[in-house]
Amino acid sequence: MTQDWDAGRLDSDLDGAAFDTLAVRAGQHRSPEGEHGEALFLTSSYVFRSAADAAARFAGEQPGNVYSRYTNPTVRTFEERIAALEGAEQAVATSSGMSAILSIVMSLCSAGDHVLVSRSVFGSTISLFEKYLKRFGVEVDYVPLADLNAWRSAFRPNTRLLFVESPSNPLAELVDIAALAGIAHEHGALLAVDNCFCTPALQQPLRLGADIVMHSATKYIDGQGRGLGGVVAGRKAQMEQVVGFLRTAGPTLSPFNAWLFLKGLETLRIRMQAQSASALQLALWLEQQPQVERVYYAGLPSHPQHELARHQQSAFGAVLSFEVKGGREAAWKVIDATQVISITTNLGDTKTTIAHPATTSHGRLSPQERANAGISDSLIRVAVGLEDLADLKADLACGLAAV
Repeated sequence: MTQDWDAGRLDSDLDGAAFDTLAVRAGQHRSPEGEHGEALFLTSSYVFRSAADAAARFAGEQPGNVYSRYTNPTVRTFEERIAALEGAEQAVATSSGMSAILSIVMSLCSAGDHVLVSRSVFGSTISLFEKYLKRFGVEVDYVPLADLNAWRSAFRPNTRLLFVESPSNPLAELVDIAALAGIAHEHGALLAVDNCFCTPALQQPLRLGADIVMHSATKYIDGQGRGLGGVVAGRKAQMEQVVGFLRTAGPTLSPFNAWLFLKGLETLRIRMQAQSASALQLALWLEQQPQVERVYYAGLPSHPQHELARHQQSAFGAVLSFEVKGGREAAWKVIDATQVISITTNLGDTKTTIAHPATTSHGRLSPQERANAGISDSLIRVAVGLEDLADLKADLACGLAAV
């Protein structure tokens, strides 16, 4: 026999709850079955009580599910949990990190609007703006991420949106989010922050003044390389516009992937702290290796923004990059000689990954665009997982010995 459960009971009980409690329980609404874990609703549509009930739901006059392209209970649980962790009024889940960026721009910008983007963003982000959004009349300029004066100088009367990664992929460059948010608001613009590398476990951009935060949930939110997804979070006024785009265009997160991500969120802080700790030790070790010219990791005292990272992040993240002596040939030798670390461009996994950004994640960019982003042929990116640190050092030592 099923029981009647108060669907709102858990939400009210979580007022003022700490991060780890929210990561495990926020957004869960038990069905009449009384399930302990989050329910997985694999349905494309929903049955209405009457024609009038259907009409009221489609018109938005009555709450309830309509069609899983934009209303699904499992996806909604994931959205509510992310909103709780980021301190947002609302979150909207999407099919991938790139569709999250697309949804932000398509929802909040129009032809003739001007967008400022940090130079050191993911290669596909640059391709999205350059090859597609510009074709529809969105004007785009690129700004050095850390240079606040350059941001001020780049504004136009029609600047609508600033989009940044902080920390950036793959060089771990940062911007003072609170300061940049202030600059954006002085000019009547919105600030969107890609928080993929930190997740809300290490950094919460909305609490620093940003208007919008987005993630490739494929990365650390999942944490085990199982599924694709994205999410956008912020104030309800902006998120309702994102929902409108999602409802029409359909870059929707699948319920199954939302369920996977809910499982990932339960261990998010524990994973991020452990992987960040290993990344710091690995970065310190790499700085001492004779084959390495430079290490990029904000946890290092040698990093020019180390103090800023200490101020706006609770740890330094699990992604580091380093340049080896000998250009692309040497970088490929290092990568190919590793045996434990996976050669793949994904990151955020419990398994450590290694990649050559210039020929993979940033390979579609022109040589000038790569130079602008600081991506050299000798650069190697490592996303540190949960393996034993001694084994990772030994594996990279084998790689470096091949140079």
